[in-house]
Amino acid sequence: MIDKTVPDTARAVAGIADGSTVLVGGFGRAGQPVELIDALIAQGARDLTIVSNNAGNGDVGLAALLAKGRVRKMICSFPRQHDSWVFDRLYRAGEVELELVPQGNLAERIRAAGAGIGAFYSPTGVGTQLAEGKETRTIDGRDYVLEHPIRADVALVSALAGDRWGNLVYRETARNFGPVMATAATTTVVQVDRIVPLGSLDPEAVATPGIFVDRVVAVGERRWLDAGAFVGGVDVDGNPLAATAADAPEGAHR
Repeated sequence: MIDKTVPDTARAVAGIADGSTVLVGGFGRAGQPVELIDALIAQGARDLTIVSNNAGNGDVGLAALLAKGRVRKMICSFPRQHDSWVFDRLYRAGEVELELVPQGNLAERIRAAGAGIGAFYSPTGVGTQLAEGKETRTIDGRDYVLEHPIRADVALVSALAGDRWGNLVYRETARNFGPVMATAATTTVVQVDRIVPLGSLDPEAVATPGIFVDRVVAVGERRWLDAGAFVGGVDVDGNPLAATAADAPEGAHR
């Protein structure tokens, strides 16, 4: 019987080695697998290369992993925003490397890895520092730069629900990089709000087929929801928000 579920997040991230390249889903906090990241911190793997859209928010999730000194290099599109003080401090101190990748190129480089594409030409970044040292080519009168796939040892993904075969559905914007990341890693680990019986997911809604998933763990309601109150945000000065769930954007906790 195929059963990819594991009983807890510690078991889900077991075996992630020092020096691994890890894809981390999420667009800011939307879809970020915070519970898996916390388990990775407790697991102890270090010298990691993290591939994600952002470089952490506030002091939790990916930012907490960075703060622990476990990350050697970040590959991302948006390393800085108003609450990315952890990465900003580490980068200014020379304690973490950065490879900046335009968001479309980041998604396509990950997708290319999952699709078995050797490399592709993109017009994004041509003529900028991001194209320095890369092969360029003119096609039909337009300049392109050669981009290579981003393959990873592990992908950490967050989804709304999954079954024991690893079929996944996502909630709205929390889907973001999850489907492409699930295809581009040797081992894909997924946290879901709940595990549902086989056959209960609408096949038309399954964005990630179970063939791409290795481990699934149910984490229940997200930790930054406390008795229905949204407690995970910060204001422009970095102060924690005390807004109610009714004040939070729909789907912000997913």
